[in-house]
Amino acid sequence: MRIIVGVTGASGVRVGVRVVQWLLARPEHETHVILTKAARRIAQIEDGGVPDLGARVYEEDDFEAPLASGSFMAGAMIVAPCSMRTLAALAHGFQESLIARAGDIMLKMRRPLVVAPRETPLSLPVVENMAALLRAGAIIAPPMLAFYHQPRSVADMVDFAAGKILDALGLDNDLYARWGASKETQ
Repeated sequence: MRIIVGVTGASGVRVGVRVVQWLLARPEHETHVILTKAARRIAQIEDGGVPDLGARVYEEDDFEAPLASGSFMAGAMIVAPCSMRTLAALAHGFQESLIARAGDIMLKMRRPLVVAPRETPLSLPVVENMAALLRAGAIIAPPMLAFYHQPRSVADMVDFAAGKILDALGLDNDLYARWGASKETQ
């Protein structure tokens, strides 16, 4: 499957990076990445920068990229983490960036769009933007904490969030121990 991953400037860029790393390790997926300038800045603050992703990476203002056209046959798109600016743009069809343009194409073509908003607490406008995206057909999958998988590190928490995002697309993964199972039995 051809999958687009948009990584925006919300905290938790490493979740989007982990999703990309998982996809790239599977040759059945053709992965295209859109990385915003703000994502690069946040990754620098949080993790010392974005690692080499080994994928085709597009800039947020590259409207000549194939991803900017409905004729680009992507099977799904993930936005992780999703900033509140990008969430609002997606919810209202404001194609101010390549991520918002590609996301709008996914919605109009009725293809899966998984959005991982990273903000807390939530204001009413943010919740309304999430509701608008749900009505438009998107899947909202915030990177929330859970403890049933018995995380022992930040990497375990990142893997859990990335795994749940991949689950939302029906992509079977072993990034975290599922309910009732231990990591050793997975």
